[in-house]
Amino acid sequence: MKRNHTMMQFFEWHLSADGNHWKRLAEMAPELKAIGIDSVWVPPVTKAVSAEDTGYGVYDLYDLGEFDQKGSVRTKYGTKQELVEAIAECQKNGIAVYIDLVMNHKAGADEKEVFPVVEVDPNDRLKEISKPFEIEGWTKFDFPGRGDQYSSFKWNYKHFNGTDFDARQERTGVFRIAEEGKNWNENVDDEFGNYDYLMFANIDYNHPEVKEEMIEWGKWLIDTLQCGGFRLDAIKHINHEFIKAFAAEMIRKRGQDFYIVGEFWNSNLDACREFLDTVDYQIDLFDVSLHYKLHEASLAGRDFDLSKIFEDTLVHTHPTHAVTFVDNHDSQPHEALESWVGDWFKPSAYALTLLRRDGYPVVFYGDYYGIGGPEPVEGKKEILDILLYARCHKAYGEQEDYFDHANTIGWVRRGAEEFEGSGCAVVISNGDDGEKRMFIGEHRAGEVWTDLTHSREERVTIEEDGWATFHVNGGSVAVWALPDEEHTSTSS
Repeated sequence: MKRNHTMMQFFEWHLSADGNHWKRLAEMAPELKAIGIDSVWVPPVTKAVSAEDTGYGVYDLYDLGEFDQKGSVRTKYGTKQELVEAIAECQKNGIAVYIDLVMNHKAGADEKEVFPVVEVDPNDRLKEISKPFEIEGWTKFDFPGRGDQYSSFKWNYKHFNGTDFDARQERTGVFRIAEEGKNWNENVDDEFGNYDYLMFANIDYNHPEVKEEMIEWGKWLIDTLQCGGFRLDAIKHINHEFIKAFAAEMIRKRGQDFYIVGEFWNSNLDACREFLDTVDYQIDLFDVSLHYKLHEASLAGRDFDLSKIFEDTLVHTHPTHAVTFVDNHDSQPHEALESWVGDWFKPSAYALTLLRRDGYPVVFYGDYYGIGGPEPVEGKKEILDILLYARCHKAYGEQEDYFDHANTIGWVRRGAEEFEGSGCAVVISNGDDGEKRMFIGEHRAGEVWTDLTHSREERVTIEEDGWATFHVNGGSVAVWALPDEEHTSTSS
């Protein structure tokens, strides 16, 4: 049996644009490994519209902080050399690095072009609200700072199928490019009629040259960075058949161990299942449904039925393809998909992702180290270190749930022989002080367990029949386990 694996999303929206983030990652790699992190998802590594841009306003996919473009050589996070060194340092410490790929759109074009469009209703992109007319759009990408190095491919309006700004009239809208044979991609999310278009100049994955170029770029990125995987941004807006082909090519290039997770921001499980079917289960998906359940639970307090927390979630229906998370850069306060899990419930939410058998959990940088910006949020390093420790050393073996009460739930991990002293009992309350009587196993009789979170002072002795009663404070989580001093050795 292998140790539990845990991912960290190693950024938040308001990181300082000081160009030092790759250096920070390199310096912190040993510390990350020590707290139980085995992989990091890093922000987009490609040159964006400015050195302050978080990376999702992507300009040049082949500029990783190497060329003087858009006002700087470095990206928000540093230079290409610093990135390469950070990845190497992570790998030296046994940490895989997953690169965030932004493949839906391009921004910051070098020149304008004139081309025909039809304006569509933003709330129903299949509904045309104008006759065809010409606009001046920012769609020509020549990359003067890079030239032809790494790729001679130059982008023009024929490689896109929509844009959002007419420079001729200086107005915004959703403009579908109206050349013969060009339309929105059909294999996308059906919100707003068709959700191919998201922002900026929208890449047209019906175009054969585009598909070929993007797959070649993915292979180049693997060769250049020797990374362990990709996180694919905004894939509900990208032709699902292309995602299938792209994933297959990347895995063929790097091997079956190359890991891909997609951001398919849709809490409808049927839509997620259909997507996974389409891409032949080659990639995992973030469990958006569970995130919204955790958010709802944090808002509703004792009115939320905790016994139903995993109903209609991806980790429940597709446990081997679910990446569980509590919050991320988009759900943090004031961002595009704001749905921040309330402070009081956050430790319980992390227990629900970190201490269970199923899912690949992510710890958000903003939750661990804190969030910057105009309204800073303090990090929760202390409690997260405890939960990460419990995941790494205790949360193994058979799992039994005691989800038999609306306000107090619990589960047991019975431990594994490979990890001495492993096993734990978790109790969560969103109401009053509570307790759960749970079966640990007759072979654990006589052991004295304590609450690793230190929220409960008492010690619990496992009874002769293997049962014990575990308590929890109201609105809190308790993680009961055999303390390390009770057995002769612990793994580092």
